[in-house]
Order: sequence, then structure tokens, then C-alpha cells
Amino acid sequence: MDSERSEHSSGAGKAIIVIGAGDATGGAVAKRFARAGYTACVCRRNGDQLAGLVRDIEADGGTARAFGVDARDEDQIVGLFDTVENEVGPVEVVLFNIGANVNFPIADTTARVYRKVWEMAAFAGFLTGREAARKMSPRGHGTILFTGATASLRGGRGFSAFAGAKFALRALAQSMARELGPRGIHVAHLVVDGAIDTAWIRENFPGTAERDAQGGILKPDDIAETYWQLHLQPRTAWTHELDLRPWMESW
Repeated sequence: MDSERSEHSSGAGKAIIVIGAGDATGGAVAKRFARAGYTACVCRRNGDQLAGLVRDIEADGGTARAFGVDARDEDQIVGLFDTVENEVGPVEVVLFNIGANVNFPIADTTARVYRKVWEMAAFAGFLTGREAARKMSPRGHGTILFTGATASLRGGRGFSAFAGAKFALRALAQSMARELGPRGIHVAHLVVDGAIDTAWIRENFPGTAERDAQGGILKPDDIAETYWQLHLQPRTAWTHELDLRPWMESW
């Protein structure tokens, strides 16, 4: 068990792909794995928006590469995995972290909105998970992580599109875990339940500072540490699903 943990903790020559890297969970996870020696391959539709994240990782002594990728496009996802494998190193960890959180009354939810949210939060997750499985299965190890939300477990008022997509992503993670676990691949789904400490949250939700002072806001670095610990788990005690929320969050 100790040797397995040691192997996971050394990322030399290995890559983590983060689909949906930004200033919260995705970026924090990329930084955490980069500190352990993994090359952080950070991705979002507008690759130019990743320059700051790459600079931060490199300033901290890590290695990162930015990719502008539309995760809904099959050819782009296939090309991403091939490029990383050929130019960076074996893909050891994959995080799918696209949110697509929208709120509309059911009567105002257009077909375009519903389809777009499903493509972003569910279909893109399938493409990412499939390509990860294709690369990891021959090697017999790897970690695939899916970020879920409160909507993964219950459909709240006004969240028909978001909940439908997140329910689908959770089902995908369950199916993949049952299929890929025997092949040595750890698939986990993380329900992030609560506001995450970002500039947008602080600007748009009054009272955030008070909640933060009481420990009531999720911190990206703390979330990232949980993702890291999941990756380190020996296969004798894998976690498939866990939830993360501040102590004061109602649930």
C-alpha cells in the first residue's frame, strides 16, 4: 500500500488533464498536482484565458501547458489526449470540471438552453471520460475525477437543464467506475455543495464576507487537496463518491 501511494505521489513525467480550468476548483487542482511534479495540461474553450494560471504554476516551480479546447467537440477531445500523450507524457489523472449552472423556470427553458447545458456538462464529460479510459486501460492504472454539484443529487426549482445534465454525469461516473475499477482505474464523483470562494461570488452575493469569516465558504485549495487525496487512495479502499460542503451549508 505504501509503494502504491508513493507511485501516485510522484508525478515526474506524467500529466494531468483538467477540462474546465479556471480561477476556482479546476485551477486549484491543476496547481496541487503540479506541485507534486505532474505537468498540468489545463483546458478551456478560450485558451488565452489560461495564461495567468500557467504563470502561477510556473512561478511555483511547476510545469503547465494551456489548451484551447471545446470539450463538446469529439475531434478536439481526441486530439487533446493524443497531443498530451505524444508531447507531454502519459495521462495519469483526468479531471472533468465543467459546470454549466443555469437557472430558468421550466416554461422559459428553451430547447437550445437545455441542449447546450447537456452538451457542456454531460456529453463533454462522456467524451472526456471515454478518451481517458482509452489511454489508461492498456496501462492498468489512472484516476478519472468528475466534479458534481448539489444538482447531481436533487433537481431544484428552476434547475431542470442543469440537474438533468448533472444527473447524467453522475450516472456516467457510476457506470465507468464499475467497468474500469477491475482494470485498475479509479473513477470518482465529487459533489461540491455550496458557494466557492471566487471574486464573482463575493461581488454578487451580499454577506459572503460574513460567511467566510465563519468558515462558511468552500476554499478552492481545500477542495483541491481532497481531489489529491482521492488520487492517492490505494485500490483496497477506493472512494467512488463524496460530498464537500462548508459546515453551515444546509443539506
